[in-house]
Amino acid sequence: MATRLEGRGPAPVHLWNPPYCGEMDMRIARDGTWYHEGRPIRRQAMTALFASILLLDEEGGYYLVTPLEKVRIRVDDCPFVVNQMEVSGSGREQSIQFATNVGEVVTLDEEHGLDIEHDPESLEPHPVVHIRSGLMALLSRAVFYRLIALAEERDEGRVLSLWSAGKQFLFPVR
Repeated sequence: MATRLEGRGPAPVHLWNPPYCGEMDMRIARDGTWYHEGRPIRRQAMTALFASILLLDEEGGYYLVTPLEKVRIRVDDCPFVVNQMEVSGSGREQSIQFATNVGEVVTLDEEHGLDIEHDPESLEPHPVVHIRSGLMALLSRAVFYRLIALAEERDEGRVLSLWSAGKQFLFPVR
């Protein structure tokens, strides 16, 4: 699985306090596509750069932040999408790694937890993993199905159990 270049990663946006400069016509669609002025950004390096300066504030607003400015952008669902998964080991020794559409790689563990919410109307699962600083990634359908195939049923099939990095994740079956 591809990983970020050594020494590169998200900028320390949590340390910066620039002035708010308004909204930018930038949107991240549910499928992880970044748009600027209504047109998709095709260069992966640009989306990775923008993702590295993305901040989620306490009120749930998304911003691109530099030391000099802070601009609000729109995010339809989660700012990232998990499109790759690797599994090593098995059982309690299993470790699951996720890679996002912007090249960030995390291991499913205490810090990078998994949550499976359900839309109350459709009951469709909405599986998300914490990437960093409150920013979440939606698991693609293919990755989610692979993940569920790894889970074991517990409590007469009412709960799914999944291990990664020494932590057990439990999810009710709906």
